[in-house]
Amino acid sequence: MRYLFVGDSMTVGAAGDYTWRYRMWQHLCGLGERFTVVGPRTGLYDAAADEAVSGDYADPGFPAHARRHLAGWGEGWLHMVPQIGEVVREHRPDVLLVSLGLIDLGFYTDAEETAANVARFVAEARAARPGVRMVLLPVIPNTRADLDPGFADQCAELNERTAKVVAELDSPASPLLLASRPAGYDIQLHTYDGTHPNPAGEHKLAAAFADAMHQAWDIGAPYELD
Repeated sequence: MRYLFVGDSMTVGAAGDYTWRYRMWQHLCGLGERFTVVGPRTGLYDAAADEAVSGDYADPGFPAHARRHLAGWGEGWLHMVPQIGEVVREHRPDVLLVSLGLIDLGFYTDAEETAANVARFVAEARAARPGVRMVLLPVIPNTRADLDPGFADQCAELNERTAKVVAELDSPASPLLLASRPAGYDIQLHTYDGTHPNPAGEHKLAAAFADAMHQAWDIGAPYELD
């Protein structure tokens, strides 16, 4: 199985992070099944450079081949739509694990426009690899939603619209799955700044993807949380 992680700052991580990608890699290794992580990038976000060029993962033993991804600080569905077709054609993933949307609503597009980009993303990925599977994580509102009711409403609306996109576009030939919000996820406990996951949050995010794949497709196994 070939996995591609797609996401924004919550997925790419910053210098010094483990990332939920690392937690998922550990989980996949523990299954004893053959898998590969694919993608055009490997770095963490470096604030000084304002680019994902850091190799300073919290675990230096995280192997280079497992660090691959398509994630970027400040990048959302809007940015990934033009890229995903070429990346899928080149790297041939079997499963896309996608966490996007918060940055779109925060800076670029409203819920309706963002949901339209979700549908375009799915179409581009399928055009490049017709049998590809995709797991989408709902938007997890950050601290801005606590202070801005309009933003909170947009987050809720996007999740509703994304669920409709998934229901309409799901296909036996190219399964599309909306994961559940990570069980018990609390931005006060599971992030370091109200948005980005801390180590406990990383495990929660990885578990959401792993559990969704196991429950819906019988791929892998449930994620073991302490």
